[in-house]
Amino acid sequence: MQNTRVAAVSMNGFMGVPERMLDSMDEWCRLAAEENADLVVFPELVIHGHCTPNTWEVAETVPDGNSVKHLSELAGKHGLFISAGLSEKERDIVYNAQVLVGPSGYIGKQRKIHLSRDEVLYYKGGREMNVFDIGKCRVGTSICYDSQFPEVCRILALRGADVLLLPHAAREGMWDDTPESEAEARRHVFEYFRHAYPMRARENACFCVYTDQAGRAGYVDIYPPEHPNQPHHPGGAMIFGPGGELLKATQTEQIKDEMIVHDLEAAHLARQRSHPNYTLRTRRPELFEELVREQTSS
Repeated sequence: MQNTRVAAVSMNGFMGVPERMLDSMDEWCRLAAEENADLVVFPELVIHGHCTPNTWEVAETVPDGNSVKHLSELAGKHGLFISAGLSEKERDIVYNAQVLVGPSGYIGKQRKIHLSRDEVLYYKGGREMNVFDIGKCRVGTSICYDSQFPEVCRILALRGADVLLLPHAAREGMWDDTPESEAEARRHVFEYFRHAYPMRARENACFCVYTDQAGRAGYVDIYPPEHPNQPHHPGGAMIFGPGGELLKATQTEQIKDEMIVHDLEAAHLARQRSHPNYTLRTRRPELFEELVREQTSS
């Protein structure tokens, strides 16, 4: 790994308006380029929206769809690597996918493996866990609920990831229109993931970059307005070091679009991985067969 400057953008992903979202992402990429970022990470499903009612209609092919083409042009214009979430359609089946593009175009994708709550109504789960070399570092992606399963990040680390990207559209708490309620929702989701994801970083000696959608993306008719399955996301972004340290985070008082930028230092990663207790060196995988044994009876 080489020193890598990363930007994490927490922003609202309005439902079913990809052109509007891409326009907004254009501006964030411009700002990230001004900050000399190498890599920009956007939230899960930010382009088409999270559980958008007409997901099947708006989903696009990858890499031939308009959104990936637009992102590739944007990456080339600014000299950036860009990770962004969208609804991918392949042979009329839709996947929750995070695509990765760079200055030379499309690099690859990660499909969400574990579908949470009502996501099974819109998406099919993926099967692969991919790591991509972007020159300065190798990145792997664990989408939202996938990050609650330590095996996903572990496999990405075993496959060579230096940096784990954790894009989210997390619905962790509702809020009303008062500043007090908004701040309570922001602090709740901050504390929830601040305690969960340091271990993903520490147990794999990887940097972790988490970013969530931010705000009310709209309302869906199949749930009451105050139902926790509404696409309302408390937002925020955090960057963790390979020892589990919180290196950078957004504020915790408002739910709004925002960006953090931080340098991931190669020496920091090297120190953690040279420790005598580096877990990827001392683990005993031959004893773990229980992890792949079916736990339900026939």
